[in-house]
Amino acid sequence: MALPDELERLAELHQRGVLSDDEFARAKARVMGEPAAAPAAPVTAINGWRRSLSDRWIGGVCGGLGQLTGVASWFWRLAFVLAVICAGTGLLVYLLLWLLLPSEPLPPARPALAGS
Repeated sequence: MALPDELERLAELHQRGVLSDDEFARAKARVMGEPAAAPAAPVTAINGWRRSLSDRWIGGVCGGLGQLTGVASWFWRLAFVLAVICAGTGLLVYLLLWLLLPSEPLPPARPALAGS
Protein backbone atom coordinates (compact mmCIF):
# COMPACT_ATOMS: atom_id res chain seq x y z
CA MET A 1 0.00 0.00 0.00
CA ALA A 2 1.35 3.44 -0.91
CA LEU A 3 2.23 5.96 1.79
CA PRO A 4 -0.59 8.43 0.93
CA ASP A 5 -3.12 5.59 0.93
CA GLU A 6 -2.00 4.39 4.35
CA LEU A 7 -2.12 7.91 5.78
CA GLU A 8 -5.59 8.41 4.32
CA ARG A 9 -6.76 5.12 5.83
CA LEU A 10 -5.34 6.08 9.24
CA ALA A 11 -7.03 9.48 9.06
CA GLU A 12 -10.33 7.80 8.21
CA LEU A 13 -10.01 5.39 11.16
CA HIS A 14 -9.16 8.30 13.45
CA GLN A 15 -12.11 10.33 12.18
CA ARG A 16 -14.50 7.41 12.75
CA GLY A 17 -13.22 7.08 16.31
CA VAL A 18 -11.58 3.69 15.87
CA LEU A 19 -8.17 5.16 16.73
CA SER A 20 -7.60 7.53 19.64
CA ASP A 21 -5.45 10.62 19.18
CA ASP A 22 -2.46 8.87 20.74
CA GLU A 23 -2.92 5.70 18.68
CA PHE A 24 -3.26 7.78 15.52
CA ALA A 25 -0.06 9.71 16.27
CA ARG A 26 1.89 6.50 16.94
CA ALA A 27 0.56 4.78 13.81
CA LYS A 28 1.30 7.82 11.67
CA ALA A 29 4.86 8.02 13.05
CA ARG A 30 5.35 4.32 12.32
CA VAL A 31 4.10 4.70 8.74
CA MET A 32 6.28 7.77 8.19
CA GLY A 33 9.31 5.86 9.49
CA GLU A 34 9.92 8.06 12.53
CA PRO A 35 11.53 6.47 15.59
CA ALA A 36 9.16 5.02 18.17
CA ALA A 37 8.44 7.04 21.28
CA ALA A 38 9.83 5.94 24.61
CA PRO A 39 7.54 3.65 26.64
CA ALA A 40 5.26 5.27 29.18
CA ALA A 41 6.58 5.87 32.69
CA PRO A 42 4.44 3.17 34.41
CA VAL A 43 5.68 0.55 31.95
CA THR A 44 9.32 1.39 32.59
CA ALA A 45 8.67 1.46 36.33
CA ILE A 46 7.17 -2.04 36.28
CA ASN A 47 10.00 -3.31 34.09
CA GLY A 48 12.45 -1.86 36.60
CA TRP A 49 10.94 -3.77 39.53
CA ARG A 50 13.68 -5.72 41.28
CA ARG A 51 14.05 -7.63 44.52
CA SER A 52 16.00 -5.54 47.01
CA LEU A 53 19.44 -6.62 48.20
CA SER A 54 19.67 -4.06 50.98
CA ASP A 55 16.11 -4.10 52.41
CA ARG A 56 15.28 -7.78 52.75
CA TRP A 57 14.15 -10.20 55.41
CA ILE A 58 13.54 -13.29 53.28
CA GLY A 59 13.68 -12.68 49.53
CA GLY A 60 13.69 -8.91 49.07
CA VAL A 61 10.25 -8.79 47.43
CA CYS A 62 8.76 -6.34 49.94
CA GLY A 63 11.87 -4.16 49.87
CA GLY A 64 11.62 -4.03 46.08
CA LEU A 65 7.92 -3.17 46.30
CA GLY A 66 8.79 -0.40 48.73
CA GLN A 67 11.38 1.03 46.34
CA LEU A 68 8.98 0.80 43.38
CA THR A 69 5.96 2.39 45.07
CA GLY A 70 7.57 4.71 47.60
CA VAL A 71 5.60 3.03 50.40
CA ALA A 72 7.58 1.70 53.36
CA SER A 73 8.57 -1.94 53.06
CA TRP A 74 7.13 -2.76 56.49
CA PHE A 75 3.67 -1.97 55.06
CA TRP A 76 4.18 -4.53 52.26
CA ARG A 77 5.42 -7.11 54.77
CA LEU A 78 2.31 -6.55 56.88
CA ALA A 79 0.09 -6.82 53.78
CA PHE A 80 1.67 -10.15 52.80
CA VAL A 81 1.33 -11.51 56.35
CA LEU A 82 -2.34 -10.48 56.44
CA ALA A 83 -2.89 -12.09 53.03
CA VAL A 84 -1.35 -15.32 54.31
CA ILE A 85 -3.49 -15.30 57.45
CA CYS A 86 -6.76 -14.33 55.77
CA ALA A 87 -6.72 -16.16 52.46
CA GLY A 88 -3.47 -18.06 52.27
CA THR A 89 -2.72 -16.65 48.83
CA GLY A 90 -0.11 -14.21 50.12
CA LEU A 91 2.44 -17.00 50.44
CA LEU A 92 1.84 -18.16 46.87
CA VAL A 93 2.09 -14.62 45.51
CA TYR A 94 5.27 -13.95 47.49
CA LEU A 95 6.89 -17.17 46.31
CA LEU A 96 6.00 -16.46 42.69
CA LEU A 97 7.40 -12.94 42.94
CA TRP A 98 10.54 -14.29 44.61
CA LEU A 99 11.04 -16.74 41.75
CA LEU A 100 10.09 -14.43 38.86
CA LEU A 101 11.52 -11.05 39.85
CA PRO A 102 15.19 -10.49 39.16
CA SER A 103 17.39 -9.30 41.96
CA GLU A 104 18.81 -5.78 41.78
CA PRO A 105 22.40 -5.69 40.52
CA LEU A 106 25.22 -5.90 43.00
CA PRO A 107 27.09 -2.65 43.62
CA PRO A 108 30.49 -2.52 41.92
CA ALA A 109 33.31 -3.89 44.03
CA ARG A 110 35.75 -1.30 45.30
CA PRO A 111 39.40 -2.17 44.65
CA ALA A 112 41.56 -2.78 47.70
CA LEU A 113 44.17 -0.15 48.49
CA ALA A 114 47.73 -1.31 47.77
CA GLY A 115 49.24 0.28 50.90
CA SER A 116 46.70 -1.16 53.36
